[in-house]
Amino acid sequence: MRYRQLGNSGLRVSTLTMGTMTFGGKGGFSAIGQTDAAEASRQVDQYLAAGGNLIDTANMYSSGVSEEYVGKAIAGKRDAVLVASKVRFAMGRGANDVGLSRHHIINQAEASLTRLGTDHLDLYQLHEWDGVTPLEETLAALDHLVTSGKVRYVGASNYSGWHLLKALGVSERHGWARFVSEQIHYTLQCREAEYELVPAAVDQGLGILVWSPLAGGLLSGKYRRDTQPSQGRHLGDWGEPPVPDENALYDIVDVLVEVGEAHQVSAAQVAIAWLLTRPAVSSVIIGARTAEQLADNLAAADLDLSAAEVDRLERVSRPRLLYPYWHQLGIAQSDRSASPDGFHRLGPADLTLIGPHLS
Repeated sequence: MRYRQLGNSGLRVSTLTMGTMTFGGKGGFSAIGQTDAAEASRQVDQYLAAGGNLIDTANMYSSGVSEEYVGKAIAGKRDAVLVASKVRFAMGRGANDVGLSRHHIINQAEASLTRLGTDHLDLYQLHEWDGVTPLEETLAALDHLVTSGKVRYVGASNYSGWHLLKALGVSERHGWARFVSEQIHYTLQCREAEYELVPAAVDQGLGILVWSPLAGGLLSGKYRRDTQPSQGRHLGDWGEPPVPDENALYDIVDVLVEVGEAHQVSAAQVAIAWLLTRPAVSSVIIGARTAEQLADNLAAADLDLSAAEVDRLERVSRPRLLYPYWHQLGIAQSDRSASPDGFHRLGPADLTLIGPHLS
């Protein structure tokens, strides 16, 4: 296992994080996984033995059962692991049982600590944007949790670019605890994060945590142009992520399988390893229904792709440039052609998206 800084923080995290959405299998989460407490503990031990040090959960996963199972699994070994959880979604039917109010954040932090059987969270993340609660109220509540010692670091998840930058600006203006990370959906099949969120992470010093790196299994290699698994959801019913172009998806999978065969590893390992080559990515969150799946995903930490393989995967999945990026690309090319040394005026954050398009 390898380790990276979580953004500009002093915290070092393993390049693979253990996701726990499959723990519990209560309510709507039964379709994702039904890992019981005993199996959850076995998988946590397997992950820790491989050198992993960050477990990601959320209060709403199976209505708190996931956190309870994580708490049981890490009992007696809390100092060996970092624990991340989240807050935002409904945890009851009351008017204040949802959102990012001071009331909900602090209540849910206390509830998460109880379920996890710990006195602090290493990373507490806002699970989704709340456009109703003033940001000052939300971020002040997070800062209170940090100064009280109940939370060590804070982050955001599923924010848009302007949400993220506004929150960072409010925190800095008041001297409050600042986000160190953003948890986002980012895969070869779904690269929209490269328009704003990846450049923002590079520019603002945030570590990226990637959720659902296999696009809900679409990039595992099981779904091929002429082959569908006997079990699982039909491609047309897939909700996260949406699949606007099936042919483009299968083009990506074809390359994943070919690169995997060259290394004698699964397509899933290649998809995860590719993410670990991307700018600002600190860790990729892996989850599994079985110990065998977990072992396969964990092996991706040691897979090194060649520059040619990374380039091939980048080209087959490259997103088209939206406005204003195609305009910025044109100006950059014009600047470079007019400069005696081929100089363009794009910075490191700009180049995360536009760089591959420069000719």
